[in-house]
Amino acid sequence: MKYAFFPGCVSRGGCPELYPAAKLICQRLDIELQEMPGASCTGAGVLQEKNEFLGDTLNARTFAMAEDLGLPIMTICSTCQGVMSQANHRMKSNPEYLAKVNVELAEEGLEYNGNAEPKHLLWILIEDYGLEKLEPLITRPLAGIRLAPFYGCYILRPTNALDFEDNPERQNSLERLIETLGATVVDFAGKTRCCGFPILTINEKNSMAMVGKHTAEAKDLGADAMVTPCPLCHLNLDAFQPKASAQAQRSIDLPIIHMPQAIGLAMGITPKDLGLQRHIVSTKALITKLGVAAG
Repeated sequence: MKYAFFPGCVSRGGCPELYPAAKLICQRLDIELQEMPGASCTGAGVLQEKNEFLGDTLNARTFAMAEDLGLPIMTICSTCQGVMSQANHRMKSNPEYLAKVNVELAEEGLEYNGNAEPKHLLWILIEDYGLEKLEPLITRPLAGIRLAPFYGCYILRPTNALDFEDNPERQNSLERLIETLGATVVDFAGKTRCCGFPILTINEKNSMAMVGKHTAEAKDLGADAMVTPCPLCHLNLDAFQPKASAQAQRSIDLPIIHMPQAIGLAMGITPKDLGLQRHIVSTKALITKLGVAAG
């Protein structure tokens, strides 16, 4: 299997541990990744609020690059997935709009023909690779570990742009993956809600309240850690958890784990190689419970 790899900005910036962790597990899965060095940010939904056409054009540019490679696109960011899917939906459903976008792309000698299919690694594992093929690669099952799933908004909504009707298994894909890794799913209401990142700079108090509510709820239900396929959610839930804890006037101390890190742990990759020492909320208690050496 081979994909045009779109890691997104945050996996190499705010959450630099995510990029190498994803590369490591893809090597174990025998998934070949072809990077697209010239690809730009998706706009993260923020740019689209100001200039939707510009945001869609940037995504069409990436799609055109993948088309030239003859490869489907793999992302490791829920936000990237959602923004790309929405842009793709608008262009595929409106040929005149796509033609207008292609006028801009022509300046670089690019053209998007509407054949791109951006897909998160989570969906690839469920739909393309198959969890039954992943199971033999689980050499250190996460038995005894309780993990709370946290999807992030953009990989769940809007369902029409994300093809949920044709792929209903996407609604519980993260829970199925957690179970395949040998861990116990801690279900909680906040798993499909916003992490608070989009309002962080304009309403920090409410953003911290959202972080505190989600992490405290999962912690109180017995979760050892929270797993997310979205690095933007990770940024808010991990980096700002101490501030959210102070605002809520209670201890939370819940590690937030990137999805590839959870997979890597179950594959026997060391916590150090997966970058678990880089988190704001310490992962030491989780690693100790797993009974593995940190590095």
